[in-house]
Amino acid sequence: MHCLFLSKFKEMASIKLYIKNMVCDRCKRVVAEELTNLGYTVISVGLGEAEISSPDNTFDMEIIKQVMEANGFDILDDRKTKLIEQVKLAVIELIHQQGTADLHINVSDYIAQKVGLDYNYISSLFSAFEGITIEKYLILQRVERVKELLVYNELSLKEIAYELGYSSVAHLSNQFKKVTGLTPGHFRQVKETKRKTIDKVQE
Repeated sequence: MHCLFLSKFKEMASIKLYIKNMVCDRCKRVVAEELTNLGYTVISVGLGEAEISSPDNTFDMEIIKQVMEANGFDILDDRKTKLIEQVKLAVIELIHQQGTADLHINVSDYIAQKVGLDYNYISSLFSAFEGITIEKYLILQRVERVKELLVYNELSLKEIAYELGYSSVAHLSNQFKKVTGLTPGHFRQVKETKRKTIDKVQE
């Protein structure tokens, strides 16, 4: 069954799909709608995963994959690939969707807790698969969030620094310039032309 997990839900078989490139609430809505259109009952949808059941206990994985790919998503089969995606989603949730307080915690502890494995193992696996460290990926995601807040132009640089857990405005500015080649002030002038979607930040 393509390495998918089976369980019981109201006497119907259910499977959990692990889905790459689900990074926002809109993605969750699209996935839920497409799976419903295919005739499946959507039990739950979260970032990077969806659980569905079928009244006749059958699942056409090829059709599901085709529909997901048509919407820019990929169904993940390999355990290590799923794990890498879990790490990415944990970082994305932390930077883009959680409250300010969460950005002042120990990130390695946060990721280990979210994934449920030793951080050293997770970190080594991530680096081997992605070619960058988790710490670098975190920095890139944080810079993308800074860009987003600069585009909104609702917060001062000091407020953005606090919101994203930077120790100071200078720390934010130095990291931002190192990644983008621009100062935050300059970026505010060019805005959207320099932004990326959050699932593409390491490319």
